[in-house]
Amino acid sequence: MSSNGRKIRDQIFALLSRKDYRPLNKIEIARKIGVSGRARVALRRMLRDLERSGEIARIRKDRYVLPVEADLVTGKLSIHPVGYGFLAQEKSGEPDVFIAAENIGTAMHGDRVVARISPEAPSRRIKGRREGRVIRILERAHNTIVGTLQRSRNFYYVVPDDPRFVHDVYVGSVAAVSNDRESEAAANVGDKVVVRLGAWESRHVNPEGEIIEVLGPAAAPGVDMLSIIRKYHLPTEFPRDALEQVSRIPENIDARQLVGREDLRNQFIVTIDPDDARDFDDAIDVEKLPKGGWRLGVHIADVAAYVEPGTALDREARRRGNSVYLPDRVIPMLPERLSNGVCSLK
Repeated sequence: MSSNGRKIRDQIFALLSRKDYRPLNKIEIARKIGVSGRARVALRRMLRDLERSGEIARIRKDRYVLPVEADLVTGKLSIHPVGYGFLAQEKSGEPDVFIAAENIGTAMHGDRVVARISPEAPSRRIKGRREGRVIRILERAHNTIVGTLQRSRNFYYVVPDDPRFVHDVYVGSVAAVSNDRESEAAANVGDKVVVRLGAWESRHVNPEGEIIEVLGPAAAPGVDMLSIIRKYHLPTEFPRDALEQVSRIPENIDARQLVGREDLRNQFIVTIDPDDARDFDDAIDVEKLPKGGWRLGVHIADVAAYVEPGTALDREARRRGNSVYLPDRVIPMLPERLSNGVCSLK
């Protein structure tokens, strides 16, 4: 943050913290702190960023206050399949806030929201938790959902796979939207599809969206796994620069790579992976000690030796975090040439 940005931030908090402060809009705030001209652009940006971070709150008529002054809390909304939800406050140590179904508005599971605490005493039905009402959505957690296409008499809709998305999504067309018009595929009732959500502004109507991918009939082999991949946005392709980096790794070990390492190739070491494993990168050996007892050696492939910090491969591995094992496939953290080839016992 620039020195000017810090100055504007400090001025905003100083103003909103005054005992005689009354809620003001951005134009009034600019006048109060003496900001004019181009500096007003920075002020508007700062107000927006502070609202998104939950440090200030915007109330009716676009006026700004400190959250505590308006009984406002910010946090992540978790929705129960029945329809009610709980807001996990971002402020450390604060209890969750119960949100009744009728007070959730157009917020969805996982959204980052602002809620106003009810002035009534905690209710017995929620074990003493405070209740609240969502008044603003700061950030949507999902822009797509996976579900099954259904049809009523007059329209198509998608039933989300995740029961925490309690509203069906209307779709105006069963043709998947694509940049390549020749690759468009029409979905059939009962197909698993990926839907891009549109803006949802009224709770009195269901959310709407458009089909962007047809995964196939819900009962078809592999479609359930593909649905999981799309639901959790699991990456199935590696970026070109990461693949190019892996292609330059030699298959054989260079003598220089042995420097500083203990050579155990003459010992009897066995892999512990099953015969049908795709990679053999874990092994053990057991040695009986002269004075009694046993020593167990555990040997793990040193994949990190091939992943230099800051490279394309390192960035992609950090983004993925781990390999994902599904019943019928593996989505690896590193390209197969490395995980199943160079770093696998063959």
